[in-house]
Amino acid sequence: MKRKSFIVTFATLVITTGLLYFIGHRFTIPFLMFHHEYTADANGFFITTGSLVPVIMGLIFSYFAEKIYVYRHRQKRG
Repeated sequence: MKRKSFIVTFATLVITTGLLYFIGHRFTIPFLMFHHEYTADANGFFITTGSLVPVIMGLIFSYFAEKIYVYRHRQKRG
C-alpha cells in the first residue's frame, strides 16, 4: 500500500507541476512560467529563477490525491 500511495502522490506532483509549467509557457502566463538566468562576469554573478507557484500547487494536489487514495483504499478493505 505504501508503494502505491507513493506512486500516486509522486505522479500527481509531476503531472500537475509539468502541466502547469506547460500551460504557463504555452499561453505566456508569467506566474506559471519557469525562467532561469545565470550570469557570471567580472563584477560578480547574477542568479534568477522562475515561479514556484506550479510546484506549490502540485504539492497541494498531490497531498489531496494521497488522502483520497488512502480513504478509498480503506473503504475497499472493510
